[in-house]
Amino acid sequence: MLRVVDRRRVLREIETSRQSEASAVGRLQAVGVVVLVIACGLVAWLKGWPLALALAMAPPVASSCVIALELALASMLSRRTRAGPRRWAQTWWTEWWLNLKVFGWRQPFAWRQLPDTAMGPSDLAPVVFVHGYLCNRGFWLPWLRRCRAEGRPYVTVNLEPVFASIDAYVDAIGAAVLQAEAATGRRVFLVGHSMGGLAIRAWLAVQPQLAVQRVMGVVTIGTPHQGTWLARWSRTTNGQQMRLGSDWLAQLRGRERARLCEPVYARFLCWASAADNVVFPAETATLPGAENRWVESAGHIELAYLPEVISTSLAWMAAADKSPAARTNS
Repeated sequence: MLRVVDRRRVLREIETSRQSEASAVGRLQAVGVVVLVIACGLVAWLKGWPLALALAMAPPVASSCVIALELALASMLSRRTRAGPRRWAQTWWTEWWLNLKVFGWRQPFAWRQLPDTAMGPSDLAPVVFVHGYLCNRGFWLPWLRRCRAEGRPYVTVNLEPVFASIDAYVDAIGAAVLQAEAATGRRVFLVGHSMGGLAIRAWLAVQPQLAVQRVMGVVTIGTPHQGTWLARWSRTTNGQQMRLGSDWLAQLRGRERARLCEPVYARFLCWASAADNVVFPAETATLPGAENRWVESAGHIELAYLPEVISTSLAWMAAADKSPAARTNS
């Protein structure tokens, strides 16, 4: 039996935990784009368009080289890799283009294009979206449009401070879950990309009763549940926590074993790609006992936007919506 939710208390907590109206990541990325545009304009005026064009192409070219190197490393370290050179080239191209769209437009300039929440009357359970490392809520725009088209309520968060411990994001996720539950009277789904999936697990481990009482299911997309080889180069707190075999991941697993019943992973739908250029070896994106789904060839960002991933995840939620347990006793 679910405990009764005091809506007035919940709404007070939401009011005191109001989401920031600014995004440090969006601001930083916007400044980078604007500075590049201004610099190119000055170079074009002083030195001519050929040099300005070369300057404008420097960041995209550098990004393409980094992605190519990441894919090469992923192909060597992931046991499930089966894609041929042509498919790898397609993955590289798609991932490079999506990097430009996400980090050059959606997050710096379009992250407030849709409201933080959509909570109209609905028979569908709400979704809380939790983004990953160096991202903001603008990452989820394609998902938010799909939810709005289907009439599914949602709440989004911005995880800040940007380079803090993953544990620092627990309160923001908890406030979003409370908001979704209070507004709809239904259990919630959580969807996390990359580091966002770890932040969701950290929240569940801190508030274990909510795993049973308020959560219908969790979808993780390219989440380094067991760490990622690439994080060894990170110098930020949350980046180091995502290293293979990190102390933080071991402590998280210990808290889960102590506070959560093991079958909780049965509520997880985990998406992994054999061509993930950020989370590799690819097997680290899976959880024991979860419904682990594989995509043979998709980059780290591409994985989140594949029609197969979006449609299957929403269909998975729709099947659970029909359960009487979807509605809370609030």
